[in-house]
This record gives sequence, C-alpha cells and structure tokens, in this order.
Amino acid sequence: MPALTTTSDGFLLHGEPFRILSGALHYFRVHPDLWADRLRKARLMGLNTVETYLPWNHHQPDPDGPLVLDGLLDLPRFLRLARDEGLRVLLRPGPFICAEWDGGGLPDWLTSDTDIRLRSSDPRFTGAVDRYLDLLLPALRPYMAAAGGPVIAVQVENEYGAYGDDSAYLKHLADAFRSRGVEELLFTCDQADPEHLAAGSLPGVLVASTFGSRVERCLGRLREHRNEGPLFCAEFWIGWFDHWGGPHHVRDAADAAADLDRLLSAGASVNIYMFHGGTNFGFANGANHKHAYTPTITSYDYDAALTECGDPGPKYHAFREVIARHAGVPDEPAPVPGPKLPPTDVELDGVAPLLPLVGTLTASVRADDLVTMDELGQRTGYALYRTTLPAAADGLLHFSGGVGDRAQVFVDGAPVGVLERERHDETLPVRVPRCGATLEVLVENMGGVNYGPRIGAPKGLLGPVSFSGTGLRGWDCHPLALDDLSAVPFAPGGDAAVTVPAFHRGTFEVDTPADAFLALPGWTKGQAWVNGFHLGRYWNRGPQHTLYVPAPVLRPGANELVLLELHGTTATRAQLTDTPDLGPENTW
Repeated sequence: MPALTTTSDGFLLHGEPFRILSGALHYFRVHPDLWADRLRKARLMGLNTVETYLPWNHHQPDPDGPLVLDGLLDLPRFLRLARDEGLRVLLRPGPFICAEWDGGGLPDWLTSDTDIRLRSSDPRFTGAVDRYLDLLLPALRPYMAAAGGPVIAVQVENEYGAYGDDSAYLKHLADAFRSRGVEELLFTCDQADPEHLAAGSLPGVLVASTFGSRVERCLGRLREHRNEGPLFCAEFWIGWFDHWGGPHHVRDAADAAADLDRLLSAGASVNIYMFHGGTNFGFANGANHKHAYTPTITSYDYDAALTECGDPGPKYHAFREVIARHAGVPDEPAPVPGPKLPPTDVELDGVAPLLPLVGTLTASVRADDLVTMDELGQRTGYALYRTTLPAAADGLLHFSGGVGDRAQVFVDGAPVGVLERERHDETLPVRVPRCGATLEVLVENMGGVNYGPRIGAPKGLLGPVSFSGTGLRGWDCHPLALDDLSAVPFAPGGDAAVTVPAFHRGTFEVDTPADAFLALPGWTKGQAWVNGFHLGRYWNRGPQHTLYVPAPVLRPGANELVLLELHGTTATRAQLTDTPDLGPENTW
C-alpha cells in the first residue's frame, strides 16, 4: 500500500490523518549550497512538505547522453536534504512543467522536430518520455516513500486540461510511472475550470486544482468534478512572475493569508506557489507568446514567502500565523534575514570586443542559405550571422519571417539598428558605405516560450535576408553558447567609450562571503558572471535593476566579475549592493 492514501475527504499517511502543507521550492533555481537553508525555513514556517518540478530539458540535454544529476540539478541531494529536515516531497516531473522555464521544460532536441505532436500520444513523443523515465526513475527510487524516502506523491503531466484532451496520453504517463515501480500516489492538477478539469484528469488518479483566490468557488468546482476525495490546491498562487518591460508583480500579504486561511478552514490541503521562487540563472528563463512575445526576467522572486535571497518576507510571517491556527508550527524562532555583503564598487578595467573574437570562441558553419539556431544545434545564448553586402547604397534590409528573438545589426562593425520579435520587426533601413561591406547580425535567444502552442518556436534568423530586394547568401553562422569564457583575451580598457558589444572584466575583494545584488548603472543589456557562475541576463528596460549574487559563488579574497555588454557603454564600474531592486510594484 502507498504511504500516502486517500479517504472520502482527506489523506492518510501511513494510516494516520495527514494534511499536505506544502510549498513550492525549485531546486534548479537555488544554489545547491543554499538548499538546506531554504528547506529549514520551510519547516519553520509550518510546512510538512515541499514541491518541485523537474526540468527535463536540463536533466537530459542530449537524447543519447547520460542524465545530468549534479550541481543545480542534483535532485538526489535535494531529496536527501528534505528527508533530513523531516519534510515530505511532491514531485512534478512533467514531462511539461511550464514554470516560466525555458521551453516549459521540454528538450529542444524534441521541440525542434515540428513533425512530433508534443504532449500527445504520438509514439515519437511518448517514446522520448519513456526513455527519459527509464533513466530518471531508477535514480529516484531510493527516495520514494515505498523505499523509506520522502517522496509521497508524483504528478501526471501539468495543467493538461488547458492544452489538450488526449486521455490516452495521460493514461500512458500514469502507466509509465506504475510500470517503472512508482507506487506512490499519482495526481493531476488543472485550473478550477470544469472543461480543464474534465480534459486533464484520469479515473483512479487524484484530481487537484490551481488557483490564487475565490477559494470557495474553486473548491466547489473541484468538488463538482469529483464528489469525494481530498480537496487539494496544488498551486495556491500568492504572487506572480515578471516580464521585461513590465511591472514587478506583488500581492498583499494580508490578502494572500486570508485566502490561505479560507483554504485550510475548508479542510483542504495546499501547495503554496511559490514558497521560495529563486532565480532563472544563466539562460533558463522562459517566455510567453499570446499576442506578442514577452520574455520572463532573470529574477523569479515571485513575491514569495521567502524572497529571492531567502529572507522571510511579509507573507512568511503572515502564513506562519495562519498555519499555527490550523496545524501548529515548530516551537522555534522564526528565521531572520541573512547577512549581506557590504556595498562594494567593482572597477571593470579589462575589455574584449565580441565580434572580432567570435571566430576564436566557436567554429562557424558555412551556408548559402540561413540556418536557425536550432539547426546550428543551439537553443540558448546567441548566434552571429556574417556575410557581405553587394553594393554601396542606402537601402532596406528585409528579414523574412523576423528574428528570434532580438537582433543587433552591424555594417563594417558599426551598429545600425535592432530588430525585436516583440515588435514583429522585419525591416531596417541602412547605409552601406562600400561594395563588399560586412554585414553582421547578432541574434539573442531571449527565452523559449513555456506555455501554449508556440513551445519550440525557432530562434535565430528565421528566413531569407535581402538588401533592397537582392537576396543575401554565403553566410558564416557562429553559435555562441558562452559556456566557457576562459579563452576571452582581455586587454586594458582605455578612456574612450566602448561602442560595440564587448566583454568587460573586473576584480573585487571580499572578506566574508555573503549575499549581494549586482547593480549596473550606466550599462544597457547583457549577461553577468561572478567567478564563472552565470548570474543571468540584465537589461535596463527593467523592471529588475539588480541581479542576485548568492553567497556561495563568492570567495574570501579576490573575486572576478565579467559582463557581456551588448550595446556599448561609457561606464567602467559596477556595484555590489545589500538591497535588491526588482522595480516599481504592481499589486494584484
């Protein structure tokens, strides 16, 4: 018998009544050396369970390679730490996770095959899922409740009712878990909409719902769909995520706590989304594309109970009070904010222009006709496309099909304009100074769409490029993953402004490592690394104006900061501050 079972109105754990009091905590968005701290704070708030998605695309970046289970992806270590803290775990392996994560967690080697019907019983899709589970589940078996581990339940797909109605696909997934030894409780979750609940659920599998307000109405819809069994809100939304160019979303703590109290008063179980959001480090952020493409920012603070740096926020204390009224909380003091690095200036005195370096950083692919980043075998980072222009003239560059997702255009090394998928840009007027002038197009993947039918949309240059009606051919295409910057030859910077994309390097001293926030006044857009750890994307468009620097990436003594600034700058200095700036707030 599974450790967690259901009754007509609740859960039993090892035969005893059990209410799931869970909080979402994505291990892949938190530095591994901070997992234990975040888990302890979950327990101290009164939670007995944590929930996490599993990002298939990062665990299996190569369909024929081994499973990646180290660093930020060391899920077994995370599960051991949860067990040691006395917490249970809800696993949500997808295969689709949404999560404002690049591609919704689906691997690019899968989504780039446009013949495959994603999230369906198409055997090409289910076959890939099966091969993934064949690798994943044996590694997780020691952490399942049946083996004495912390995992008490596993989700089948993720809000599938908002996407499709292929019940054979859902049944295949449930059978895939069972046939590979998963004895634990299985559940689905969908928004509290009758059609979504009907399309996304399975007979014999627990049905949960997702919502952030209108508690009585949403629980009522869940009960209308299943007239008995536990009431479980698998995502109780207490905040929201942000897009570049938008506001920083927040929710009043008292309002969220009042709805949590309504949930618990109704006897429901809950998973707070998010208990701790964390950060989209590196190139991990996703994007939405409804009427226009809108990429998600680097921070995943989510206005959660714990802030991005793990400090208790207003919701932490408000929720702890609510939980104490319904289930009790540990008789230990609530946690306090952690130490922060004293404000520190960083002088960036090393410079290396990007475009001349591209040939040394990566091999080129020669093509008469343009190829996408997907065809270059790259789904994150950048690609540089280079060719020559046929005439000296004023004319119009036309990019058929647009760009994916943002392109900077240069003629003989001089910047001449930017095109963005957000604006549906396809044309750019340019002046060509000479016949045979070099055209360079630096394209940035701003994040894969994570929700809806546009998952897997290609990146790079998406069609032929012409100048004043003449098609351009003979392209050198350079994929730029930027995984290793050790080959970048920095030279001392001068007094003149840097007007082209360039790497900038500086060092700074640290006495005792502590959390910090990187502020970049005078810089426009790019990427940041501290001691080789990729903090993520910055952009003065906002709303976010600082990047979180976790204490474990710093070290006593000398530390290194590297920026890739895409638009040129007169700035030579960055600042490490003790306060985040996530932008002007919009309360919902």
